[in-house]
Amino acid sequence: MTEIVDWVAVDWGTSNLRAWGIDPNGAVTFEKTSPKGMGKLAREEFPDALAQLLDGVAPARPGPLDVLICGMAGARQGWLEAPYLEAPTDLRGLLDGAVRPTMPDGRIAPAILPGVCQKAGADNVMRGEETQLLGLAALTPGFSGIVCMPGTHSKWAQLSGTRIEHFSTAMTGELFEVLRTHSVLRHSLNGDLDGPERADGFAAGAEAGLEHPERLLGMLFQVRAGSLLSGRQPDWCAGYLSGLLIGTEIGSNRHLIGQQAVPLIGSPILCALYAQVLGMTGARGETRDATEIVLAGLKAARSFVAWE
Repeated sequence: MTEIVDWVAVDWGTSNLRAWGIDPNGAVTFEKTSPKGMGKLAREEFPDALAQLLDGVAPARPGPLDVLICGMAGARQGWLEAPYLEAPTDLRGLLDGAVRPTMPDGRIAPAILPGVCQKAGADNVMRGEETQLLGLAALTPGFSGIVCMPGTHSKWAQLSGTRIEHFSTAMTGELFEVLRTHSVLRHSLNGDLDGPERADGFAAGAEAGLEHPERLLGMLFQVRAGSLLSGRQPDWCAGYLSGLLIGTEIGSNRHLIGQQAVPLIGSPILCALYAQVLGMTGARGETRDATEIVLAGLKAARSFVAWE
């Protein structure tokens, strides 16, 4: 059965590929997913991965099917590199910076949005999060403040309307995995990591990270010492490590947090942990639906410049 749409929105991540059919009124008509994320594909495999995902999808008007893509398809190791816009920048210009790879049969017309970079002594990059920030701006007109996007590489961005002023990255999620699997701490993390003591460990670690973010390197070893000397079990140790890293991340960004709630964009479980730690500082985190945000960003990016 052929599905007729106005255009298709795509979020191409490292691990997965998601697509949504959009009708002329902006409503979602279907959602399709694929495990063929950027990290699993050679450059020449991208066109076929997209064509397979959109098999049976046709445009409502003559011509090729318009597909707007954000995320890792535009990375240097992805399908076709989409050069970064440099912050400070107005995210309404995302589509102006898009690159347009060719498809073998011309049935699909893809455009890949750029990421955003930061230079001038504070080198940093994001790819995918810029579309989420534009989505937040579209859904929350007039918002101005700090935004936190928890994840493998958490982002903290200062957003003023549709303008991203500056941002930073914390490798919190990746550091947790590296320490859990490849450091001496792994000996204290063998067993059930989601047991009843994890919550207590998380609270203790978060408090330590918030109070003394500058002591992270020394406090990390308390995971190992605690299991050897105080009988801490793997679930407590995993919670402590997670809390310590998140607490340190938030503690290091405490000076950026104002009176208004901090929007949190990411997985619900992870955002809940960040909201908990923000609450320990007297601040408030507000979890936003990541799918709704990225869809709003793709729609907004497409709306600012007429499709060529």
